[in-house]
Amino acid sequence: MKKLAVVILNWNGVQLLEKFLPSVIKYSAEATIYVADNASTDDSVSFVKQHFPTVQIVKNTGNFGFAQGYNEALQHIDAEIYALVNSDIEVTENWLQPILETFEKEPETTIIQPKILDYKNKTYFEYAGAAGGFIDKYGYPYCRGRIFDTIEKDNGQYNNSCEITWASGACFFIRSKIYHELEGFDTDFFAHQEEIDLCWRAKNKGYSIKFNPNSVVYHVGGATLKQGNPKKTYLNFRNSLLMLVKNLPKKNLYAVLFTRMILDGIAGVHFILQGKFSHCFAILKAHVAFYALFSKTYKKRAFFQSKEYYTVKSIVINYYLKNGKVFAKKN
Repeated sequence: MKKLAVVILNWNGVQLLEKFLPSVIKYSAEATIYVADNASTDDSVSFVKQHFPTVQIVKNTGNFGFAQGYNEALQHIDAEIYALVNSDIEVTENWLQPILETFEKEPETTIIQPKILDYKNKTYFEYAGAAGGFIDKYGYPYCRGRIFDTIEKDNGQYNNSCEITWASGACFFIRSKIYHELEGFDTDFFAHQEEIDLCWRAKNKGYSIKFNPNSVVYHVGGATLKQGNPKKTYLNFRNSLLMLVKNLPKKNLYAVLFTRMILDGIAGVHFILQGKFSHCFAILKAHVAFYALFSKTYKKRAFFQSKEYYTVKSIVINYYLKNGKVFAKKN
C-alpha cells in the first residue's frame, strides 16, 4: 500500500473544518491527514490542534491562494500519493481503498478523481468535477454530469472507470513524484483552473488521468468563492486563456486564441443582456491581465503538446445550438 497524505488547504475556514474534518478523520485510517494553513487570521490552527490532535499542521507564511498554497505546503509533506481535498468536502466510508487499488494495479495512472456529488443535494453531481472533466477545442471545461450550469442527477450513468482530461481540484489524488516533476500548480493562476492546467501538462507528458466511481465524496461548492462572484468570472476567463497559451499545439495556438476572443466577447454581451455588468467588466479585466502575462506564460510552454486534447470541437455550440445539455448528448 502506498504512503498517502490527505492535505486540506485552509484559509479562515474554521467553521468548515469543524463541520467536515470529522468525516475525513473517521474514514481515512490509511492516510496521514494534514491541514495546510494559508496564514489564517481566525482560530483555525488552534481549533485543529485542540480538537483534532492527530491532524498535522503545515503553516504557510501568507495567503497564497490555491495554487501556491499547495505548492508551498507540499514541500513539507513526505508521501507517495497526495490527496488534495477542499475544506468543504465530506468523504464517505471506503473512499480511499478504490483509489489506492487503482494506483497499485495501474502504474501508468498518475492522477485520479473520485465521484463528486452535491453535499446540499446528494442525488445530483456537483458542479466542480462531477464524474470527471474534459475540455473542448477552445479550452472550455465541462464534465460528465455537468455542462455549463446544467447539472445531472446521478442515476449511475457514469459508474464506469474511464480516462478523463482533468480531475477536479475539489478532490483529486496524484502521485507526489509526478506533482513535483510537473513543478506543481502554476502560481500565476492563484486559483481556478490550475488543476486543469496541471492535468493538461501531465497529459502532454503521456501520463494517464482516471475517474473512479467507487470512491464518493460530497462537495458544498462555492464555500470560499461563490459561483456568481465576478472575481471567479475574472479568474476563470483569465486562467483559461493562460492555460491555452501553455498547452495548445503550436499550429493551433493563435487560431484558437482568436476564436476564444470572439466567444469571450459574446459571453460579455450575454452578461450585459442579463444585467450582470460586473461580470462583463470581469471578462475585460481578465483579457487585460492575460495580455500582460502572455510573454511570461508563453515561455512556460513544454517541448511537446499533444494534439489529442479534445473530443468535442465546441461545447458552446453543442450546448446552446444543438441542445447538448448533458454529457451523453454532447456530440
